[in-house]
Amino acid sequence: MNNLHRLAEAIILSLQEYINQRRFRALIHFELEGCFQKPVNKTLDYSQVNKKLLTLGIDGEVVAEYWSNQWEYISLFNGQSPLKEARNLHRAIYYLPKLFAEQGVTRTLIKPVVWAGDHGKLATGCENIFSGDNRAVHIPNAVQINVSVQDLAGNNLLVSGNFAERLQQHFLNTSLACSLIYLPEEEAFERLALKSKYGLAEELCSPVDLSGGHQGSIALYRDIGKHNQKMGVEPLLYDDKNNVIASQNNWHKTARIEHRLGASSEHYNPYLNVIFALLNVIDAIDETTISGAQAQNENGQLPSSLYDMDNTLGAISLFANSEWFSRSIDQVICKTSFNIEDLNLNLNFNNASELTVGQLLQQYYLTLFQPPSIVT
Repeated sequence: MNNLHRLAEAIILSLQEYINQRRFRALIHFELEGCFQKPVNKTLDYSQVNKKLLTLGIDGEVVAEYWSNQWEYISLFNGQSPLKEARNLHRAIYYLPKLFAEQGVTRTLIKPVVWAGDHGKLATGCENIFSGDNRAVHIPNAVQINVSVQDLAGNNLLVSGNFAERLQQHFLNTSLACSLIYLPEEEAFERLALKSKYGLAEELCSPVDLSGGHQGSIALYRDIGKHNQKMGVEPLLYDDKNNVIASQNNWHKTARIEHRLGASSEHYNPYLNVIFALLNVIDAIDETTISGAQAQNENGQLPSSLYDMDNTLGAISLFANSEWFSRSIDQVICKTSFNIEDLNLNLNFNNASELTVGQLLQQYYLTLFQPPSIVT
């Protein structure tokens, strides 16, 4: 376990501790999309993969997604802590290629875009009927963070009052400066441009900018979901053909904020993303004034690259210049039992001893994006 990993886990524990001190509990669940390549005659048995995930202690399952050879890992609602959820996704990213390979998959693709991953064009005015146009479709793969907050009695704070809107607004305020956390490679920005650059607006529904509302990139769902379906439907009775004949709507349990901007990537760090989510939860609980994070109006544009271009800051510079992430960590952990001495970190870069814990985590992450040194 490297320094970044150890430090991030310890910070998550402290953020959880602080939220518990405030008499609340944060629930975080991930969804991860990907694709695979396999022989035409091979059929993937998702039930076998899911049995292996269960055996590995991973609270998640894999299902088929919309495009052929596309899959989705979905977190299970097992009451796991945010730290356990980060570990679940970290381990799923590691094990899924191995579990798919056991069934004859030749390559598992956990990447922002699978170029020419499928073929077809939706017929005009249709959502599921394709025309005869067999053009290539570049498949975007997302990582979604679902966030809700409970009181100690198990009541979901997003059901009533204005807490949900406040939490949503905090995510809108902080997501530009922290885009490096959920868009961790250059191809992630190609994913954001797929609809406009390749004329795939009808085929793809991925959000491309910072927006709230019902179907935006940072969406609030209560009783009605993304496709205007009823949320939290739980079957009660089935007929002899296994059709549901009676159900109830327990949407109080599933009401949540969906942060839908993340890009699937082998470089995606679930621990940093959980910290990002928990800091926003804490801001909403404490109604902390956002400082050091560049507030955005709805429909604000995300950066177009990791790197600075044409006098416009890229994701790396935006994150490096932001104080909200590190400052928010430091404001919280001083009120918990966090002790950096327990971690035995190897402080191997300049001025590390002068940095706060939050600055240290931020710098460890930023070092992953430094160009390799040239040996002369």
